[in-house]
Amino acid sequence: MTSQNFPHIFIFLWAFFLFGGFLFGGFIRQWQWSGVERWMPRWARMSSSLALVLVAWSLFYLTKGDGHADIYSFWITLGISFGLIGDLALAHLLPGVKEKNSTASGLGAFGIGHLCYISAMYLVISEPFFHVQFKFLPLFFWLLAGGIYWYFVVFLNQKRRTLHWLTLPYCLLLSGTTGLAFGLAFQNDAFVFLAVGATLFLLSDFILAWKIFHDTPIPLIHDWVWLTYGPGQMLIVLSINGVIALS
Repeated sequence: MTSQNFPHIFIFLWAFFLFGGFLFGGFIRQWQWSGVERWMPRWARMSSSLALVLVAWSLFYLTKGDGHADIYSFWITLGISFGLIGDLALAHLLPGVKEKNSTASGLGAFGIGHLCYISAMYLVISEPFFHVQFKFLPLFFWLLAGGIYWYFVVFLNQKRRTLHWLTLPYCLLLSGTTGLAFGLAFQNDAFVFLAVGATLFLLSDFILAWKIFHDTPIPLIHDWVWLTYGPGQMLIVLSINGVIALS
C-alpha cells in the first residue's frame, strides 16, 4: 500500500464514521424524532473528525516540496487540526478545559482554524500564477450576511453576556472566510470546493448559534450541525487538489 492511497482510506473512514454514525444512532433510537436532538454518538463524531485530520495531513505529505500546493496544504491542514481541537472542546473531551468554558474554547479553536484558512487563501492570491484581480464583492456580501444573522439570532432580545459579544467577531471571521473563498472561486473553478466547504461550515455554525441562544427545540439539531460541518471541512481539505492542479 503506497502513501498515495492514504487519503482515500481516511476519506472512507471519515464517511463511515460520520454518515454511518448517524444511521447507526438512528437505529439505536429506533428512528425517533420527537424530542431527540442527536442520533450520532460522540465516538462517531470524534472519529470522523480525527479521520479528516488524517486526510489533511496525508495530502500535505504528498504535496511536500510542490511549491504553491505545499504552503497552501500546510495552512489548510493546520486549520483542520484546530477544528479537531474545537470538536474535542465542545464534546467536553479537551484536557484542562472546564465544561463551562468548553463553548468559548471550542469557538476559539475554530477561529484560529479559520485564520489558517485565510492565510492559505492570502498566499494563493499573492502567488504569481494568480493574475486575475481579486474581487471583494463576495467578501462584503458574506460579512453583511454574517452580521445580520448575528444581530437577529444572537443579539436581539437576548440578555447580554460575554459569549454574545465574543460570537460577533467569530461570526464575521467565518463569514469573511466564506467571502474570500467565493472571491477565489469566481476567478478559478479550482476553488469551488473551498467556497462550498466554507459555506457549509458557516451554515453549521448558524445552526449551532440558534441552538445555543434559543430554546426552540429542533429535532436532531446537533446532527444537522455535523452533517453540514463535516462535509464542509472535507471540501475545504479537498481544495488542496485544486491548488495542486494550478502548480
